[in-house]
Amino acid sequence: MGRSRGSYYSALKRITKVANSAFSLRKICNSIAKSTAKAMQANGCRILSLNPQKEYLITVGTYGLSDLYLKKGHLDARKSLPDILEGKVVFIADAAKDERVQYPQIALAQGISSILGVPILGKGEAIGEIRIYTREPRQFSEADKSFLLSVADMCAVIFERAELHQLLEQDYKASERRRKSSQVSPLPTTTLRPSSFAHPSEEDFAKLLDFYCIEWLYEPRSFPLRWEGDKIAEMFTPDFYLPELDLYVELTTLKQNLLTEKNRKLRQLRELYPEVNVMLLNKNDFLKLLAKYGYGPLGEAKVEGIDRVLYSHAKIQRRIRTLARRISRDYAGQRLMLIGILKGVVCFMADLMQHLSIPVTLDFMAISYYGGDGQVVKITRDLDSSITGQHVLMVEDIVDTGMTLNYILSHLSAHNPASLRVCTLLDKRARRLINVPLDYVGFEVPDEFVVGYGLDYKGEYRNLPFIGILHPELFKGEGPR
Repeated sequence: MGRSRGSYYSALKRITKVANSAFSLRKICNSIAKSTAKAMQANGCRILSLNPQKEYLITVGTYGLSDLYLKKGHLDARKSLPDILEGKVVFIADAAKDERVQYPQIALAQGISSILGVPILGKGEAIGEIRIYTREPRQFSEADKSFLLSVADMCAVIFERAELHQLLEQDYKASERRRKSSQVSPLPTTTLRPSSFAHPSEEDFAKLLDFYCIEWLYEPRSFPLRWEGDKIAEMFTPDFYLPELDLYVELTTLKQNLLTEKNRKLRQLRELYPEVNVMLLNKNDFLKLLAKYGYGPLGEAKVEGIDRVLYSHAKIQRRIRTLARRISRDYAGQRLMLIGILKGVVCFMADLMQHLSIPVTLDFMAISYYGGDGQVVKITRDLDSSITGQHVLMVEDIVDTGMTLNYILSHLSAHNPASLRVCTLLDKRARRLINVPLDYVGFEVPDEFVVGYGLDYKGEYRNLPFIGILHPELFKGEGPR
């Protein structure tokens, strides 16, 4: 079925025109869905937005699909064409038989045969999808896919504009509810880095935030507390705002007179602005706050020996959830055996298996090195159970030279598993000597000595909830792991 470049060009012109209109988001997306379906000579089109928790997809525009099909149930982001949200273009030849379709029986009843889906990307991450539906079996050309990706790029701009409009509208309504609080200074969108701080404790606080890779703004907003007529008689300006935690922080010492006054202002602020999350912290309070959000433990000089944090606890957990979704999807309907090498993999293994949605079993090995060059591997603890005929996933904390992993994979392959793949949290490609296959990778790390989250240096640092770079003076020229 031929579709000329001219028809796609004309459709893009129509889509651009409606995208710049003053219509509502739903009306714009419905119009785009219609133009897209007609240009591709398809029976239907659906534009979907990913909810903030990345759990399910919401229809924001549609054309040519029945109410029964649209209302068949919520679209689970992990079950409904999940590869699209990994940034891939997905083609379904037969929707009634493909396991990636969440509701194949409804697709069969509605006569839907082929589906083409592409991601809508915002800041490098999937924020939605566009899907094309046909009743007849269909093969899509590269021109079809290129056109649909161009439409997705336009939808990304529309989504971001709609989100900005919604934020502005919410801010306006909040201001109206508070009336006089319209005099509150706007929250900047860029990080404020002051040339100097009002107190040394604030500078120390900022350094700690930087050390743990926590974004911060300094004195970004002032809140009116009392008025005399139309004029503001008293204001309160918290010292810091932490966007990732949506938290304002006011620092204080233990001097009772200062503490009493700040507590009074905080009570007033919470009464006038109940939606604002604010805390009054002394140093010990801050250490407890860090521990609550997974950033501790913290010593007098941060964590002794750590030069800087490479990956925060929150970032590690987000990446593990992504890996677990991919693994669960790849091994759907199968039982998986996870194998790790003690001791460094313990943290990663424990967190990874919690997010797997398939049956798993665990086993561990232990190794030691001997010989002058330290590169000869000796297995000091082998597996407790047989892996013959099993689907095996080798879980690693870090892969650098690849020599140890290559030896272990050869050892495991000799036991004839049904399949053998590798998942590693960290991949240090700069140190690679043997090109071992890595099927699932968390992060590619620089050629630095990293510790934390199970990784140690002379038995220490394993308990850190983040991954940090060890200060070079500690290992004095030893090769980076």
